[in-house]
Amino acid sequence: MIVAIHQPNFLPWLGYLDRMIRADLFIVLDHVQFERRNYQNRTRILLDGHGHWLTVPVQQHSQLERIVVKQIDNPPADVERWWAADHGRTLRHAYRDAPFLDQYAAPLRDLLESRRERLVDLNLASLDFLRDALAIDTPMIRSSELNVSGARSELILNLCRAVGADTYLAGMGGSRDYLDCAAFARAGIEVAWQDFRHPHYAQCGGGEFVGGLSAIDLLFNHGRHSRSLLTGTSAASPAAATKLEADHRELSRA
Repeated sequence: MIVAIHQPNFLPWLGYLDRMIRADLFIVLDHVQFERRNYQNRTRILLDGHGHWLTVPVQQHSQLERIVVKQIDNPPADVERWWAADHGRTLRHAYRDAPFLDQYAAPLRDLLESRRERLVDLNLASLDFLRDALAIDTPMIRSSELNVSGARSELILNLCRAVGADTYLAGMGGSRDYLDCAAFARAGIEVAWQDFRHPHYAQCGGGEFVGGLSAIDLLFNHGRHSRSLLTGTSAASPAAATKLEADHRELSRA
């Protein structure tokens, strides 16, 4: 069984979903420490030809807070102008010329404006939205349900053991620096490295292609054809793909 593991991200990018598609089981790593200035509470969209951050404001009680308990900083219910409504207006403006905006705008607006209290619930709802739109049926489980301990490589290995994995599909981010492949080998678990090639596709606006955006960029521009584009029928050249992946890793550390 191939297992992939990743923190719950807000409206994640295509590389995140590619790894989910290639796995037999996806573990949402929600019981680890929340990381500021990462993709757990923000994503990038295309606005006027450039990447633009959409950020979900969160309450800051401690630097040691786990993702599973992280609270969204929502205003009182009687406040009309708030982050979710602003995000909806920004998306409408940014993708006003996208051919499939109307197909997804209403359910996405409902998702954003649901006033969930915890970030993990919003992120899982956004992931369900993308899974449904892209016909992804990989089973998911949350790490907080597995009662597994450890840190970094040891934690990943223990999660793989807990679900009976024989292969761990590692991503393109920081795990390449800290993963103890020898420990996985001793446990009889193969480490496979994701080799995601970012698709190039037509984007509204007609400018130079911008990669590393939320998967909603692909959906708004290509609708029902998005799944086939994601799975490789329109792959970027190796050089372009390498640059897009490097840019995304760098942004995740910003």
